[in-house]
Amino acid sequence: MFNGAQKLFVFSGTSNRPLTKDICKHLKIPMGDVEISRFPDGETFVKYRQNIRNADIFIVQPICFSPNESLMELLIMIDAAKRASASRITAVIPYYGYARQDRKDQPRVPITAKLVANLITVAGASRILTMDLHAQQIQGFFDIPVDHLYASPVIVPYLRDRIKDDIVIVSPDSGGVKMAHAYSDMLDAGLAVVSKRRVDATSVESSHLVGDVKNRVCVLTDDMTTTSGTLVAAANLLRQEGAKEVFAAVTHCLINDVGRERLMASPITELVTTNAVPVSEDCDGKIKVLSIAELLAKAINYISEGMSVSSLFNINKAKRK
Repeated sequence: MFNGAQKLFVFSGTSNRPLTKDICKHLKIPMGDVEISRFPDGETFVKYRQNIRNADIFIVQPICFSPNESLMELLIMIDAAKRASASRITAVIPYYGYARQDRKDQPRVPITAKLVANLITVAGASRILTMDLHAQQIQGFFDIPVDHLYASPVIVPYLRDRIKDDIVIVSPDSGGVKMAHAYSDMLDAGLAVVSKRRVDATSVESSHLVGDVKNRVCVLTDDMTTTSGTLVAAANLLRQEGAKEVFAAVTHCLINDVGRERLMASPITELVTTNAVPVSEDCDGKIKVLSIAELLAKAINYISEGMSVSSLFNINKAKRK
């Protein structure tokens, strides 16, 4: 794949090193050697232990757990690579933190998704590789190229094998209709939408359902979950409307203690997610984690070789048996 001295390096921040290791296994290269430590006062120190002059650098760092720490670490890694004369620096951000704040929906609030984009660009990133943004318009917040991948090429084949009954893909709120429609097309399934009203930052109410779910297996799709409020409220409504069984497919599982309790007590049979962010437990088998390492490795290889990544969006849409 690479000629002469290695000119492609994949480095990892501290927020998801296992994912980076798996990516490097698929690329058949060693993970880049970088020192990341903290000064006594908590400041981050970064030093690349390899010569990366004129190299193609990929820094894997989802902005999560804690987002402030991981974001600052990413910025410092980018700056260090730029000052080490790297030829190109691609920030691989499987989960783009602060994406929820993508517009002013009330007075005197920030658009933090844009602020983070500015910080990453000014730090010296040449390109962004990310997955299932909370809002696709965030791509326009960057003045550098953005390759936006989807987890569906990993999740859809699993759902095909896991569920043999008649499927209905359900959007848990109006904002997720586009994602749900894509999944329904790929799975040759029905489509339904739940109406949601947010009560506060951790609680929601699901009140209306558009679509037929009676005696059918429902799959709720969303880009992320933290407290499981949206998914559980929608799942409860679906069971009330006669759904046979309820699954959920979420790209980014940022579930906290409240979310775990809700998920365990919910009618959701299984929450299918990816390792875009670390998932520490499976909630007694209720959480199924799928690896996106091979997908990201292919994208990194295509970018490094100057090839189009659009082929990674293709999924066999043959009808389910």
